[in-house]
Amino acid sequence: MKSKNISELSIEELIKQQKTIKTIISVLSGMLLVLLVLGIWLTFQKPSFLVFIVIPFTFIPLLIFNAVTLKKIKSELHSRENNK
Repeated sequence: MKSKNISELSIEELIKQQKTIKTIISVLSGMLLVLLVLGIWLTFQKPSFLVFIVIPFTFIPLLIFNAVTLKKIKSELHSRENNK
């Protein structure tokens, strides 16, 4: 499925996408925090390098990408609101 450009979406579609991305960011942030805490705790329980420490850092670019997309959607909604 080809993704449309943000400027081509309707206001309703932008609001729906904004809500979806906010949910994704919240869930992903929570999971990353749990994985990081779990990795640190397991490292102290069994002193060795665990993959649970690396996994949260590998998903940070995904979190950043979603945050940038959310910022673009917010600015597009704001510009459309000002153009009315």
